[in-house]
Amino acid sequence: MATAMKKKSAKKKTTATPSGKGVYDESKITTLSSVEHIRLRPGMYIGRLGDGSHPDDGIYVLLKEVIDNGVDEYIMGCGKRIDIRIDESQVEVRDYGRGIPLGKLLECVSVINTGAKYNDDVFQFSVGLNGVGTKAVNALSTEFEVTSFRENKQRQVRFIDGVLDSDRKGSTTKKNGTRVVFTPSPGFFKEFTYQDEFLKQRMRNYAYLNPGLTLRLNGEKFASKDGLKDLLKNELAEAPLYDILHYRDKKIEFAFTHTASYGENYDSFVNGQFTNDGGTHQSAFREGFLKGVNLFYKKNFEGRDVREGMRAAIAIKLKEPVFESQTKNKLGNTEIRGEIVTQVRDHVADLLHRNKSLSQKISEKINFNVKLRKELQAVTKEAREKAKRAAIKIPGLRDCKWHRGDTHRKSRGEESMIFLTEGQSASGNIVTNRDVDIQAIFSLRGKPLNCYGHRRDTVYKNEELYNVMKGLGIEDDTDALRYEKVILATDADVDGLHIRNLLITYFVHFFEPLVRRGHVFILETPLYRVRNKKTTRYSYTEREREQAVKKLGSSPETTRFKGLGEISPKEFGQFIHPETMRLLPVRLNRDTQVAKTLEFYMGKNTPERKKFIMEKLV
Repeated sequence: MATAMKKKSAKKKTTATPSGKGVYDESKITTLSSVEHIRLRPGMYIGRLGDGSHPDDGIYVLLKEVIDNGVDEYIMGCGKRIDIRIDESQVEVRDYGRGIPLGKLLECVSVINTGAKYNDDVFQFSVGLNGVGTKAVNALSTEFEVTSFRENKQRQVRFIDGVLDSDRKGSTTKKNGTRVVFTPSPGFFKEFTYQDEFLKQRMRNYAYLNPGLTLRLNGEKFASKDGLKDLLKNELAEAPLYDILHYRDKKIEFAFTHTASYGENYDSFVNGQFTNDGGTHQSAFREGFLKGVNLFYKKNFEGRDVREGMRAAIAIKLKEPVFESQTKNKLGNTEIRGEIVTQVRDHVADLLHRNKSLSQKISEKINFNVKLRKELQAVTKEAREKAKRAAIKIPGLRDCKWHRGDTHRKSRGEESMIFLTEGQSASGNIVTNRDVDIQAIFSLRGKPLNCYGHRRDTVYKNEELYNVMKGLGIEDDTDALRYEKVILATDADVDGLHIRNLLITYFVHFFEPLVRRGHVFILETPLYRVRNKKTTRYSYTEREREQAVKKLGSSPETTRFKGLGEISPKEFGQFIHPETMRLLPVRLNRDTQVAKTLEFYMGKNTPERKKFIMEKLV
């Protein structure tokens, strides 16, 4: 009996494993190659994947990583030209720098943490300091080919889906440099398309940040003489109040002016990388600018009075930049703050001393801002007191758990969004189907006020507009926005489109930085449902409806949706799911004349607008 018990015990001991889990031993330990790891976790290296509809989508990150190498060569004094050709999905980039050393070409494009950008003697100010750039392009492309031309010799390596296909060496008469050809993999980037607008904006930024460098995109030339001064001159949406002031040396460059718009707008860069979310250099510039102005005028102005209506650009060069993500949208180096503040303060004061006529106009703008702020104080206080008396919570707001800027390690704040809807019926479906962790809702009561031509105090006097501002957290500073996306979710009828235009006017007129930073979107919901007994298709345009009818055949049932409330809750969930919803970004591009556009569409020129509608009406 004792023997039997021992056998039973031994058997139990050898087979016992945690319930539902496999055996954990040496055979389960896996070592991935550099390329395999990037393909397994692409988001770690390039951020979002996307389809090309957003300027931060992965296909643009891949392009940037390759062009950055040519720009780094230019910064080091080698090569003044970069040629870029994009033919549908295939990309070719040719620089005329020194060329990658032939003996290390293979490692440089396939092994992480391999490159010359760790060596200050070769690259002093580089964006790509982590040795990942071209490796990510290689790993996430169906075809990747790089050729280095160096001192009459060349080497070409070619990869298919990240696996080496060929390695050739030979002689050449071509100029030194590097040529990269790649095709982003549709396995990672679904049905992607390069947007011409985004590509050209990137080329312009490269040119502004590197005066003397010429880039050619499909034959179109991009170059700049005056750097950030050219950026402001060409990108301003309305006339500046005074001529743009500009300063540049080896490590810092900035340009600034003021406009009649509300808020502050900045373009900030580190080693040529556009930092959409700013960071230490941008906040240090804001502080240094205030100190420089106060130093010159011998005053103690408040920051909001000095910077209201400001349009500025700043670029710095830094040996070891620390970004808060692989996509480098925000600079995190804190040790540089003091030096930038001091430099900006001294140079701003000097610019004002040397431009006395312009300093008078700046003084007038600041004094106007002071006067306006004081006039607003009483209205602001009254609005806040009224809001406190009305309710503890903001009327119309159904909040979510996580918000933009949350620092908790489990936070999903960067996924957060708020839907601005018209009325309770429209918001009902969103309430039923939303992800309460990241999706908030604000229900509007009817049509909001047309804000065009109104001053800032209107926002405080109008309860609805004030609650929107309060709910978004932007009462004091647009940087305090509580949600990553502000989504206008209105019906696809005349009233819904009118409300949408009124909300866009509200944001563009009073909170333009939110639009310029890409936080405002329009929710696209289907106009039609086309179905038969087996299949249901949703169509967002007339053309899609016609295609759906043709596809399903036999006279399928067609339903026209006029409002969000007409779509059943069961159907509606897919239209706001983060993975499947369709969003149209509200953008202000370089050709948008904000003041003129708002005046025409939202001003008091009814006869002119009526004539325009009649001429365009089909």
